[in-house]
Parts: sequence; structure tokens; C-alpha cells
Amino acid sequence: MNVHHLELFYYVARHGGVSAAARHMPYGIQQPAVSAQIIQLEDSLGTTLFHRRPFSLTKSGEGLYAHLRPFFEGLPEVTARLRGQHPVHLRIGAPETVQREYLPRILGRLKRRFPQMHFTLATGKADWLEQALLSQEIDIGLGSLLGKRSAGVRHKELLRVEMSLLVPAKSGYTKAASFWERDRIDLPLIALCEEEPVCRLFQAELAQRKVEWFPSLEVPNQELIVHYVIQGFGAGLTLTPNPHVPAPGGTRRIPLTDFPVIPYGALWLGNPNELQLAFTEEATAEARLAQGR
Repeated sequence: MNVHHLELFYYVARHGGVSAAARHMPYGIQQPAVSAQIIQLEDSLGTTLFHRRPFSLTKSGEGLYAHLRPFFEGLPEVTARLRGQHPVHLRIGAPETVQREYLPRILGRLKRRFPQMHFTLATGKADWLEQALLSQEIDIGLGSLLGKRSAGVRHKELLRVEMSLLVPAKSGYTKAASFWERDRIDLPLIALCEEEPVCRLFQAELAQRKVEWFPSLEVPNQELIVHYVIQGFGAGLTLTPNPHVPAPGGTRRIPLTDFPVIPYGALWLGNPNELQLAFTEEATAEARLAQGR
């Protein structure tokens, strides 16, 4: 059995197909070469390892992948340890707002601890972080901890964030109850897309109150919500890490104190290495600063 063929199969199984495996290989190899060598592996084993269209592992493929995965996924850490080196590359997944507002300070402090460190950033839609961890696209993520974790995904809660409504100062709304008491809420709702955990939780809470108030405008990040509220286009569903920070000029923040808070934290897969642990420590310190502690 050719060990190189096993490595190619590992990448095919991990990334869900031959073309994706060719793109993610750590060295250059073309898709036809991957296909040909996988066929050789299947011929030598006398079994089919995966269905091509649509892609899915056969029972034999699942068994082989389960055997190979710990070995290939542990190679980078073993290599660094044998060379007497600290891990120096960190692939981070986080929402755009976190990347802009918090990561620069976290990474600045981390860089002082690990001068040789380099990093890459990635972002995605709701529920993307766990999938990116499980597919080994990122090493650590920062995001919402709502819901249950997938098998193997570990986390550390960093902070709990309160939901609030940001309204134009001249809207007349001063407390949350003044919304729920109305037969019809006359302010348009500005929010993130409905797949985002905070939006799902907000709508679930409204349903318990028998209130219907669906977004009139969906935007990709919190900054745009604030921008459109300032311009007078409606009320924005926002998150408030530090309730002591005043609302932007021309707006009023109405805390949703009787709504559930949103836990946020760091997520990783398996046992964290030294760099992942240090990143989590710095993220914890940044979370305390964000909440004014």
C-alpha cells in the first residue's frame, strides 16, 4: 500500500471530493493525478472508498478515514515538537465585527508573546464556525455559543452580551414595554439576517409575547444596523457588550433586560496547543476590557 495514496485519500475525505482535495493539498498536484492515484489505492484494496456523485464515503472509506485522520491531523504538532519549536501559524475564524473591533488588540498582544507567529483570518455566516473547525479550515474561532456543540468541539465562554434595541432619539420609544404594548409596532426593524443566532432567539422571545415584528431591513453587520438607525430608518436589534458605553448621538439604547443574554466565546477542536491557549487567554482579557471590568 502506497502511503502517498493514503495521504491523498485523507484529503479527499476531509474536503469532500477530489477537486477540493487538490485545492487544499500542501503541495502542488492536479486533479487528474489525484483521481488516478485514488483509483490505484482502491484497486490495491479491492474496494470502493467513496461515491463520486454526489460525494459520500462508503463504509470502507469511513473506516479508513477514521484510522488515518488522527495521524495526519496530528502531524503539524508532532513536527513542531520534534523540532523544538512553538506553533507559529494560527487560522482564526470570527465575525467581521470581531475582526475589526477586537482582534487587532488580541493579536498585537499575542504577537509580543510569539514574535514568529503569523495568522490568517476567515469569516462566514451563522453556524459556520463549527463546520470550519470540523473540516480543519480554521484552528480557533470566536463566536456565539448558543446551541449544542458538535462532538469534539470544545469552548470557553468569554462574555455574555445583552440584546438591546437602538432607536432614533426622537422616536418616542423609551422602554421595551412600549413596543410590546402596541397592537402594531410602527418602527421598521433593522437586524442581521434571520439565520443569525441572535435573530432567531429574538424572534422566539417575541413569539412567546405574541408579538409579530419581523425585519424590514437585513444587513450583514452591527455597524450597518447602527448607521441606518442614526439615519432614522427604524429600530435596530443590537448587542451591547458594555452597557455603560453611551448610545451613538441621535439614538437611544433600550436594553432588553428580560430577554436571554447571548454567550460568546472561543471554540477549538480537540486538545489546544500552546498558541491556541495563549490566544484564548488574550481573548479573555479583551472580553473583560469590552465589558469595562
